[in-house]
Amino acid sequence: MGLLFSLPIIMLAAIAIPSGLLADRIGIRKAAGIGAVIMVVGSLMRGTTTSFETLFAFTALFGVGFALVYPNLPKLVGAWFPREQAGLVTGIYATAIMTAVSLSLAITLPVVFPITNTFRGTFYIWGILVIVATILWWIIVREPPSSSIQGQQVGEGNKSSSLVWKNRNLWLVAISLFLLNFHFYIWAGWTPALMMLKGAPPDLAALITSVMSWTTLPIAFLIPWASYKLGLRKPFFWASTIILVFVSWGAIYASVPFFWLLMVVIGITLGGTFSMILALPVEMVPQESVGMASGMVLSIGYIGGLVGPWIAGHILDTTGTLNLALVILIGVAIVWTVIAFLIPETSPRVKLRK
Repeated sequence: MGLLFSLPIIMLAAIAIPSGLLADRIGIRKAAGIGAVIMVVGSLMRGTTTSFETLFAFTALFGVGFALVYPNLPKLVGAWFPREQAGLVTGIYATAIMTAVSLSLAITLPVVFPITNTFRGTFYIWGILVIVATILWWIIVREPPSSSIQGQQVGEGNKSSSLVWKNRNLWLVAISLFLLNFHFYIWAGWTPALMMLKGAPPDLAALITSVMSWTTLPIAFLIPWASYKLGLRKPFFWASTIILVFVSWGAIYASVPFFWLLMVVIGITLGGTFSMILALPVEMVPQESVGMASGMVLSIGYIGGLVGPWIAGHILDTTGTLNLALVILIGVAIVWTVIAFLIPETSPRVKLRK
């Protein structure tokens, strides 16, 4: 079940870069639209499965479609909106992503599943929403003229890709997303176990953990909005990473009631930085390279979401506690703080003043 749950993320890490390259060549509307159709097929076919192998295969297919859509959202932002608004607009769709994650986890078991009382029916019901979103995409979304690169000379795309891979600042952004996901997926996946080790009943541990997800909903929009108004990006990065150092240290000694506050703080620090990290490739590279740059950042970044929980689980299995995992989170937050200071300020207002 853990493998099935993480499989779309695995597919994202595997093919986000080719997804960005595809959009750079055929356009955002077609690349993401094809991905949405694949998601429809994978989603509905999961409802026909009779074995783990077929469920695995169609979940992987769903993940392929997801990996064609997700990396191209930043490119769409970069094509339709001024660069100084990239963080703000990214905050809007990042909030939508987090809302969907929180809402689906909250209502699938108590509300959606009882409608048919089968896991297959659950896939069909959620698949209806994927169909609606796909239809709306093909009807509403138009290809921005600036995103078309059909007139590029032969070899220009390879040159653009080479420049992306050599971009030091993009590597810093990719590592930042890796460290963010390392933190987020450990906190999301293992906080209930941590609190149960401290004596919390399972239902209370799950409820307190969910506070982190709900906190990210307004923050994913408000932090980019504040950054846009202030005209600065970096202070929000390094302030969040420094706070995470102390939060990770405090979680080692904190009692269960204190975790209500810890989850709020973690939701604020991770939710706001997530939105701005997604916007940084739009602000750092030329429009024709945004798809490739976003794919690179997401491919590297989401590996952290796979590695982090696995390390924490291994530590719990071998030591019986999660204290060492929290110590590792302290170290990760310190490294992330250093990177936050190294990432250049991308706010157009700062560049204009210079």
